[in-house]
Amino acid sequence: MKISYAEFCSRHHFTDAEVLAFAHGQLLSDAPDSFLARLPLPPLLMVDRIVELEDKGRRGRLIAERDVRVDDWFYQCHFANDPVQPGCLGVDAVWQLLGFYCGWRGGLGSGRALGCGEIEFFGQIRPHNKVVRYEIDILRFSKNSEACMAIGNASVLVDDEPIYSLSKAKSGLFQDIAYTDYPLPSAHSRGGRIPN
Repeated sequence: MKISYAEFCSRHHFTDAEVLAFAHGQLLSDAPDSFLARLPLPPLLMVDRIVELEDKGRRGRLIAERDVRVDDWFYQCHFANDPVQPGCLGVDAVWQLLGFYCGWRGGLGSGRALGCGEIEFFGQIRPHNKVVRYEIDILRFSKNSEACMAIGNASVLVDDEPIYSLSKAKSGLFQDIAYTDYPLPSAHSRGGRIPN
C-alpha cells in the first residue's frame, strides 16, 4: 500500500495502516532522497489515524486519534496498582504530529521535538477509556532550504473530554542530521546541539 509523494502532500487524512507504513518509512513510493520524516515505531507511536489536515498558508490544523488499549505497555509500569498513561506521552504525541505536519507540508530532513510553552494537565487516560483525540491549531509553519518548523496550540481529549492543553508546542525537520547507520559509530552517532 504505497502512495506517491504528490498524493501524500495532497491528502487530508491517513488510516491506521498508512500511519504505521509512514512510521516504517514504507508509505511513499517516490519520496525525495532527503525526505526522512518518520513517526516513531510502536510502542512509542502514540497515533493510530490522522482524521484531518488543513493547510492555511502559514497556519493550519491537524486532528488525530489513538485507540486506548487495556494492555498498553505503559499501564504495566505506570503505576503498580494505579495504571495511568504518562502525561509526557500525550505531549510527545503532539510533537510527533507536528513533525508529521512538517513532512506533509513538504519539509525535508529528520524530525525533532523543539519545545513547548505551557502544559497543563487536568485529566487522565485510564485503561478502560476508548479514544484519545489530539486537536492542534498550527499557529505558524515556516520552511527554508535547511529546515522547517511548525508551532501549534494543542488540546488532548479522552472520550471527548479535554484533559491536557499545550501552548506553542514546536517540532521541526532538519537536513543532514540522520543517523542511518545505527548502531555503528559515524558522523551523526553522538548527540549535542543541532546546527542552526
